[in-house]
Amino acid sequence: MSDNYYLVIEDGNETLETHKVFSRMNVSASVTSFNSPNSSGTPMILDTLPDPAIAGQVCPTRTRLEIDLMLLAIEALELGGSEAILSFAEELDLKGIIKNRVNLWRMRASNPMRRAHNRRSLDILEAKALVVIACYIARRLTVVIRQLLTIYQQLADKQIPPEQNLRLANYLERFRAHFKSRMNSRRSGLLALTSDEKLDELAIELLGKLLFCTGTAGMQRYWISLFDGEVE
Repeated sequence: MSDNYYLVIEDGNETLETHKVFSRMNVSASVTSFNSPNSSGTPMILDTLPDPAIAGQVCPTRTRLEIDLMLLAIEALELGGSEAILSFAEELDLKGIIKNRVNLWRMRASNPMRRAHNRRSLDILEAKALVVIACYIARRLTVVIRQLLTIYQQLADKQIPPEQNLRLANYLERFRAHFKSRMNSRRSGLLALTSDEKLDELAIELLGKLLFCTGTAGMQRYWISLFDGEVE
């Protein structure tokens, strides 16, 4: 989790800042939903995300982990998160890639930090589809995400524990439950996330990333960040 995102409130206005500047970015400021395939048969919406220069066109471990965690946060934000992912797959004409619940589970289980890691790879096309869906769901939940981040910062400023707010506490509790039931905490990459406090920090960081995805060219910028340090 090398990229940190946080909410800044200035004169009542919320802005999202990042610790990282994506200087290599030169992408469109708007994202359009395309329902027709391109000449290669790939849904055109996936063409809004550039192909990273990585060997074999399969996702590195960090990329798989980051995508899975973003989807985990979405599931903690609203009940039926998995159903929403499948629903958006159909709406965005991505059913050819994310065919059903089992197929979705196999993609996410490519994350080696999962208890049920299936040792399969996650190819670039699958990763693009998951990121597009996550970003579209984040857009739908923008108001909720902003509210939770605002509440968290206000409580933190007053040194009030987050569990004092019911909505925020519910999100954090669901995230911790999902994380503990699905991730293998004995993996070296997760050893720092054994306490509830650390998991709460991760849950809030992921909210920031989801909000980041809803901004100008946010989907493309988030996608490129997933391969930072991985490209050849």
